[in-house]
Amino acid sequence: MSTTTPSPTLAFAPLLERKFGEKAAPEARPAADVPTIAVDASALHDVALFLRDDPSARFDLFLDLAAVDRLKLAGPASYRAGERFAANYLLYSTERNEHLRVRTTAPAADPKLPTLTDVWWGANWFEREAWDLMGITFEGHPNLKRLLTHNGFVGHALRKDYEAGQRWLCTEEDVLQTDLAAQTETPEDVFETLTLNFGPSHPSTHGTLRVVMRCDGETIVAAESECGYLHRCFEKMSETHTYQQVIPYTDRLNYCSPMINGSGYARAVESMLGVEIPERARAVRTVLAEFSRLMDHMVCLGANLVDIGALTNFWYAFQAREEIYSLLEACCGARLTSSYARIGGLSNDVPENFVEWCRRLVKLCHNQIREVDGLITKNRIAQKRFRDTGVVTKEQALAWGFTGPCLRASGVAYDVRKDAPYDWYDRVDFDVPIATEGDNFARYLVRMEEMRQSLRIVEQVVAKLPNGPVNSDDYRVVLPPKEMVYNEMEGLIYHFKVVFEGIPVPAGEIYSYTEGANGELGYHIVSDGTGRPYRVKVRPPCFPLFASFEKIIRGGMVSDAVATLGTLNIIAGELDR
Repeated sequence: MSTTTPSPTLAFAPLLERKFGEKAAPEARPAADVPTIAVDASALHDVALFLRDDPSARFDLFLDLAAVDRLKLAGPASYRAGERFAANYLLYSTERNEHLRVRTTAPAADPKLPTLTDVWWGANWFEREAWDLMGITFEGHPNLKRLLTHNGFVGHALRKDYEAGQRWLCTEEDVLQTDLAAQTETPEDVFETLTLNFGPSHPSTHGTLRVVMRCDGETIVAAESECGYLHRCFEKMSETHTYQQVIPYTDRLNYCSPMINGSGYARAVESMLGVEIPERARAVRTVLAEFSRLMDHMVCLGANLVDIGALTNFWYAFQAREEIYSLLEACCGARLTSSYARIGGLSNDVPENFVEWCRRLVKLCHNQIREVDGLITKNRIAQKRFRDTGVVTKEQALAWGFTGPCLRASGVAYDVRKDAPYDWYDRVDFDVPIATEGDNFARYLVRMEEMRQSLRIVEQVVAKLPNGPVNSDDYRVVLPPKEMVYNEMEGLIYHFKVVFEGIPVPAGEIYSYTEGANGELGYHIVSDGTGRPYRVKVRPPCFPLFASFEKIIRGGMVSDAVATLGTLNIIAGELDR
């Protein structure tokens, strides 16, 4: 574990201390973790306003809310005695390229915190999630109700005293109901409106999503989104498995680019362990992450164009995607759910013809991107469907918690690969494409250019791909070679402990983040010193995107909502976890 030191940032700390005294104080954190301030719950709302508005802070982007039940955890001194729950708010300043964790606590009996939805609207669904799964009430929240579980669910599943095997039957009466009538000022006696149910099983939702719309003709006057139909209990399951066994579950998050998920998780645990992986493993992770990003964008654009009637592009996009899958299969034996990353490196080395294979794929992908570009970018029908629809301004994108291509399409050039480089991203030259219009066409153009930049990254990395091992030689973390296990007592012991006890990660916590295909993919991991995670909280990039969908489509046409949903690129596995 990295040495614990005072945070090197937090230039606003002296002003914060003068303004709030002991109610808000910086914590000493490991160098690998993000800076943290501990805040008394009574001052949380005022501190949030200060962090958003003060020129020395300017944390304009709400990233995540990771709630932790400390029932069985001996936490740091900043957790006050008797305070069972911790709420960790993850923020980002686009102005100063800084992350920040704001931590507060709540008691076991009737835990309550003030809502921050009036400070950052992006906190909306994250607070609902924390209430649903952890039972923390957020006073003043505009719509605090179940989100990932159904109305017949009893209790809060991520509490430590909730049995992992408990099940609750969802009956017809328990199906989530929307309060659509209360969400519009349009009087029903003035306009004849129609309630339209869009999903959860509909070809254009590309997954299990539901949106209920009130329409005046073709115009949407009110809408409410629902998720939770694919909730797989990822975070609860992580608590009952070893750190290494969690990796296959990460593949099922964004299943369109699973290698990014697994590598991001492994990197978080490696940071807590202080383990350095070999250069060859870093380079291979970078190449496969960029091919995965390319696949994800191709699925997004190809399927979205089918929704608006442009079927031909689907075949161009999916041909390249299938060829990339063949490369992934050669590396790890699986096409979709790869489970290729390992804590300490990779499951095995890449095939001998990896470099040549990558170069052939780069040429193929360039050709397919050109075909789609020629068919769509200047196509008058596509432009009419995409331009000036699904508009999200820069201010809205920040307030709603956007990251990734959707944020960059609204004019904010935040990309983790460039602003906080990891793996080999500090050794390659690439551009971060942005647009300012914030509409569906802008999101299309940004993804098209991001695919070209991904190919540019791949070309540079494979040109200097190093030789050597793909796994650390620290056998407390990585399984030793079979010869060592069969012939040396130490090898047998290492193998036994890693398999049966798991990797003992030092007690502590970390927020580690990478650039997923849809934006910042974060893992907030809490360790109690054993071989199993105490808590794993995922920051899913498309969670705030879908939360804001109901706001984006109001005032637009139903057909525009279909195009907008496609350019936001909601992946249900990542959304619901």
